[in-house]
Amino acid sequence: MGNRRHVAERRRTGPAVIGAAFAAVVATAAGVGAYAPAGGEEDGAGARTAAAERVRTGPLTPAEVTSAARRFLTAWQSGRVAAAAGATDAPGAAKALLTAYGKDARIEDVTLTPGTPAGAEVPFSVKGTVVWQDTREPLAYDSELTVVRRDGDGEPRVGWRPSVVHPDLRAGDRLVTGESGTPPVTALDRAGGKITTAEYPSLGTVLDGLRDKYGAEAGGTAGAELRVVRGERSTARKLSGKTLLELSEGTPGTVRTTLDPRLQAAAERQVAERAGASVVLTRASTGEILAVANSGHGFNTAFQGSLAPGSTMKVITASLLIDKGLASADEPHPCPKYAGYGGWKFQNDDKFSIKGGTFKASFARSCNTAFISQAPKLADDDLTRQAREVFGLSRNDWAIGVPSFDGAVPVQRDAPKAASLIGQGGVRMNPLNMASVAATVRSGAFHQPYLVAPSVDGRRLATAPRTLPAGTLAQLRELMGYTARYGTAAEAMASVPGDVGAKTGSAEVDGQQKPNGWFTAYRGDLAAAGVVRSGGHGGDTAGPIVAALLKAGG
Repeated sequence: MGNRRHVAERRRTGPAVIGAAFAAVVATAAGVGAYAPAGGEEDGAGARTAAAERVRTGPLTPAEVTSAARRFLTAWQSGRVAAAAGATDAPGAAKALLTAYGKDARIEDVTLTPGTPAGAEVPFSVKGTVVWQDTREPLAYDSELTVVRRDGDGEPRVGWRPSVVHPDLRAGDRLVTGESGTPPVTALDRAGGKITTAEYPSLGTVLDGLRDKYGAEAGGTAGAELRVVRGERSTARKLSGKTLLELSEGTPGTVRTTLDPRLQAAAERQVAERAGASVVLTRASTGEILAVANSGHGFNTAFQGSLAPGSTMKVITASLLIDKGLASADEPHPCPKYAGYGGWKFQNDDKFSIKGGTFKASFARSCNTAFISQAPKLADDDLTRQAREVFGLSRNDWAIGVPSFDGAVPVQRDAPKAASLIGQGGVRMNPLNMASVAATVRSGAFHQPYLVAPSVDGRRLATAPRTLPAGTLAQLRELMGYTARYGTAAEAMASVPGDVGAKTGSAEVDGQQKPNGWFTAYRGDLAAAGVVRSGGHGGDTAGPIVAALLKAGG
């Protein structure tokens, strides 16, 4: 993990620090007079004047924002922890974390420099020195605070959240400097090459996860570092801890992964070209993960995302309907403009309908009502059981080698039950899950995806209790093959040769102008899936990314 040394220093985007002139800099940037601390260590909450007792309301003024930010930053920089905490709307929580900043994180000589406020938000840069035994290392990063009106009296205070102290902190987390406890690891690809974030920028979270899982057993020795430690009650407990600064290098052990260096490089290039993109490529017959990439590097959406998968879920729903005799690929199947269930009215994209069409035509064009119309004939738990028992999803038992989310298909009733059939409602997936769905169709059985072979640590891979009947499987492959060549996936898959199958999807999300675009597909023994958040239709956004990887796989 030595390649990640001083990772925090590479994130500088704020203004230059002006050292001892901090108070004057704040005053100048804010357009107010110089600040002189008044009173003792506390913020004087018990000695408000009669005027201050009146509850303040309305939008914060620029003067209130700069004054509240200035009070907090000046007190923090000068080491007056109680005063800094008192300048927030949660003094107890703030005092605990700010105290630990010096005591546990061992950060000294802190210099804080504000940027230009944007409304109630004030960016600032942090410089300090991390001290461990005889080692002193510089630390630099950027953060941000937001000024709010305090409950009860409306006084402007810094709205407390741990990310004010460091942007990687969440509630329940802490910063700690000392022996890492977990030795570093050198991650290797399947060919034995070293995996670094310099070459593969989106694999930072994967490397962190590998260290958390295998550091103690990979044969290395621990060094010293400044690290984000996730607490038992951390709101980010599904994330791995994170090394912010190495003070002394440990001796890394080695962990070999299933990643293919050529395909990983291709995945990195694909997601770099589109914001909000994530993709996973697997080997269908084994579950080996050959590539994983995210255009945003702070969270591994590809493995840990929890998003409505939209119409890609129709692969699972179609298998259920065929199993139950409610649909057959070449048999007539209704695709009306509208369909109602549970008090909700559902429609197709652009309100289209198909007159006298087959189920294959409805699947290829992604007709919502063709699936919604079957909801009255299904039990509330039918879809959940199909996802769990055939596709290995929503069982919370995958062990891929790093943290992952196994998908969720909860039992629902009424309108949410109908919405789940088309990948909305309570259904949640990520590209890893949907790549596995395509792989299950291609191989004929569920093979739990994995990044590290189970032989490395003796763990047991998850299994699914049953496989699809041969007739259902053949029809499902026919549906996906037809969609890849003649349906909504045809444009993206046009240049991908061989035995292929695909399904597109888009999922509406509250507050987004465009839906999330999804695409899942297979070619030969490769299966992949991708999502582009706020991208629009999956065939236009995630489709080209997935198709490019399948084509690169040869």
